[in-house]
Amino acid sequence: MLKKSLITVSVIIFLIIVDQYIKSIFVNGFSLKGDCISLVLAYNKGVAFSMFAFLQEYLKYIQIALLAIGAIYLAFNKEIFSKYYIAIAFLFAGGISNIYDRFIHGGVVDYIYWHCWFDFAIFNFADILINIAVAIILLINFIKKETNE
Repeated sequence: MLKKSLITVSVIIFLIIVDQYIKSIFVNGFSLKGDCISLVLAYNKGVAFSMFAFLQEYLKYIQIALLAIGAIYLAFNKEIFSKYYIAIAFLFAGGISNIYDRFIHGGVVDYIYWHCWFDFAIFNFADILINIAVAIILLINFIKKETNE
């Protein structure tokens, strides 16, 4: 369990550093416009698709509380942590990095804008990490279900 905890903390720290480095490139002025995908700076004051932007300053504290509740839950449910520790690392790294943005920039730094055939939300590497975490959890459960049948 100690080994998985150390791996989780190491992955979280590494991914936060990578995410914050990428975001700093855009905060410092980089942009690139393409036919389908543009790399442009946007500050998201809400969550996915700018939902809950009306919560403004409170949103970051709500998100911290949600992550803290998740961490407490995992501390009491070690078997869940042990099963999903890589996904948990990705999820916490994305969440922590986006919360950090709210304190430093007043909103989440987004920069990947899909606009081919339809306009999609602007997102970032941390958002991708969160989606990968969900995919890993689903995949682990799907594989488990398939092997039990």
